[in-house]
Amino acid sequence: MSADDRHARRRAATPRHPLCDREPDFAAWAAGAGVIEHGTMTIERIARLLERRARDPATRRAWLARLRAADRLANMGMWLVAHMTYARRVRLDGAPLEAADFKPRPEGHTGGALNMVPAYVGYLAANGLSGLTRSWLMGQGHCVAAIDAVNLLVDNMGTAHAARYGLSDEGLTRLVNDFYHCGVEANGLPRSPLGSHVNAHTAGGTSEGGYLGFAGLQYVHMPLPGQHLVAFLSDGAFEEQRGSDWAARWWRPDDCGPVVPVMIANGRRIDQRTTMSQSGGTDWFEDHLVLNGFAPLTIDGRDPAAIVWAILTAEEELAGQVEQARTGHARYPLRLPYVIAETVKGFGFPGAGTNAAHNLPLGGNPAHDDSARARFHEGAAALHVPMEALQAAIATLNDHAATGRPRERDHTLAAPHPRLPRLPAPAAFAIGESISPMAAIDAAFSALAAANPALRVRVCNPDEMRSNRLDRTLDLLRHRVTDPEPGVAEALDGAVITALNEEAVVSAALANKQGLNLVASYEAFAVKMLGAMRQEIIFARHCRDAGRAPGWLSLPVLASSHTWENGKNEQSHQDPTLCEAWLGEMDDVAPTLFPVDAPSAVTALRALYASRGRIAVMVVPKNALPVQLDAGQARRLCEDGLLCLHPAERARLQLFAVGAYQLLEMQRALARLEAAGIATGLYVIQEPGKLREARDEQEATAVLGQCRLGRLVPEVPARVILAHCRAEPLCGVLRPLDTGGRTRFLGYRNRGGTLDTFGMLYANRATWAHVLEAASEVAGLDLDALLDERERDALAGEGDPEALR
Repeated sequence: MSADDRHARRRAATPRHPLCDREPDFAAWAAGAGVIEHGTMTIERIARLLERRARDPATRRAWLARLRAADRLANMGMWLVAHMTYARRVRLDGAPLEAADFKPRPEGHTGGALNMVPAYVGYLAANGLSGLTRSWLMGQGHCVAAIDAVNLLVDNMGTAHAARYGLSDEGLTRLVNDFYHCGVEANGLPRSPLGSHVNAHTAGGTSEGGYLGFAGLQYVHMPLPGQHLVAFLSDGAFEEQRGSDWAARWWRPDDCGPVVPVMIANGRRIDQRTTMSQSGGTDWFEDHLVLNGFAPLTIDGRDPAAIVWAILTAEEELAGQVEQARTGHARYPLRLPYVIAETVKGFGFPGAGTNAAHNLPLGGNPAHDDSARARFHEGAAALHVPMEALQAAIATLNDHAATGRPRERDHTLAAPHPRLPRLPAPAAFAIGESISPMAAIDAAFSALAAANPALRVRVCNPDEMRSNRLDRTLDLLRHRVTDPEPGVAEALDGAVITALNEEAVVSAALANKQGLNLVASYEAFAVKMLGAMRQEIIFARHCRDAGRAPGWLSLPVLASSHTWENGKNEQSHQDPTLCEAWLGEMDDVAPTLFPVDAPSAVTALRALYASRGRIAVMVVPKNALPVQLDAGQARRLCEDGLLCLHPAERARLQLFAVGAYQLLEMQRALARLEAAGIATGLYVIQEPGKLREARDEQEATAVLGQCRLGRLVPEVPARVILAHCRAEPLCGVLRPLDTGGRTRFLGYRNRGGTLDTFGMLYANRATWAHVLEAASEVAGLDLDALLDERERDALAGEGDPEALR
């Protein structure tokens, strides 16, 4: 059957609406195009939308022309997505391809990408109809082919794509061959600017979306007032992170712009149905959304017009609720509209609705399978739009120059760049003063927030702000709740996001890229934040590689109530995994810091807020500890990553402390060594990553380099390094300091329980006495001359450990 015959049959079967008889333009749109069909519900909804928003005849014609253009663009977007998966040649005239024109090894995440095309086209059309360029976010980053395909068709590309691709057989052929190219350049970077997921070259992309679920946690915290966001989510990702159910709890019109979540509900994961579809499908999900404070809008996800209706209607409904709340006729939480776009995985192409649709829907390779090649041609023919009609549709949708609105690649959230904050003068600390480093950070951050009212603040923690000594910050900013409790630091507009879900709270800070952020957590549980943090710094680094250096203010993640001061709990609460994992990331974007006192903690915090595009893990004690450094020493420690606290001429041994409690133990060991007349240098290492061997050119800008390190740390015969974390990962990072058999690394040895700090140190063979034992081995010292008999027995595990307290 020819395309004309299919179109005529569809027009005859199209549900009739009274407007079809009165308005030829409406009838022409209602007839659909290609695989896009408009159901009765969508036709009725568009008719009502026109009545509300486009009553003038000329405006109605313009709206309907855009909707018809969206149908054509959606067809060709799906057509191009299918070619990106299977073809290595593109013919815009729609002529069949030969076997040699297909890829020998196709790849694609095709089904999800096909589903995203009508959604993204609907988003573009909604922007044009309302004269407003909204931001977009896509949680299912593996569907990037939809974004890249449509962006190329409408010439909404970034620099790298625009230089290689275009709307011609040659330009599209280059695109499909770059997709999953997997080639590598001599510098180790991918040869193709296309990725398997959203990457730094994806026009308008803000997140890779590779770790499913995080977009659902972040979208509600992203736009500022006056900024609009559409967040594309998936029913598969809904299973990943449950904190997305709380979005309505956090949204406030006074500091958040309108958000429209759109779930692409295709009912399938990779190789089976989603849990939602097994539990009752979208009917069940609608009930779930209502119970969690949302107002569901279920639409036909195969139809770009339905997406248009949903975006515009959701924003209208949310604005209406805001007005009711301001006049006292509604209470928080407001019911956030939530769009459920029902579709079939891989809609628009053969194989839709099957498990195969996830990646390769044809079930065979057209390069050497005649039946698969025939199915490809059948599917492509149904989607193809002649060049003249396609160009007319593109021209209809591309009104940016005429209206003066930004292209979608330049949407508000694509490149956030808030001004650097004003840093109030730091507090003065007296050497020897006993003060909690977390309390010092609390005072510094609360002053910083008060001094920068134009920056939206998010302080995010899973629980126990006061236990972690952030009292002033909590009293100033207060927990965000929907029903404040009298006498408690709570408020409707509070800036502290607290929930017993580490992924959800860290996502609030990661999403607030136009503001000022702080995250604080128990060290043991902060490791649950790792996936979200790592996705962010990888994307930031790739953006820097692509010439789009991230402009958001750097984010400190405070790991407190940590391994050595959380002995009152069981060993589950004693876990340095987060800092160890973060030490493996690149130091230019992911520093790991171990401040040893209040001045070093505050100085490191201030330096972070004076930088952009970094996420730092700071392991910060909450208990009161003596001030060790003056202001100048704290600055040098921050700049170099290490500091010599006790130089020694012709030193026989050097001691290095990584962590506050480790420094205290090293100082006790130093006292014994000095008393024995052994020349010993003492160093504190705050940022181990600065001392490592750089792994690429970017990281080389953040590390000291061997020349500078050699000047700061003279060569000696023997070294002992005592670490907050496990010794093994630190040993790799500090390889430049490792003298081989004459260096010992001590640290956490996976021992713990209900113990105090001394008990933890003893159980992990990390006390001052164990430092002396290691020193005796590497420097050839007489241990009997350094420890008395009771101490030696305790060290050997044969006496009372209290002898070493």
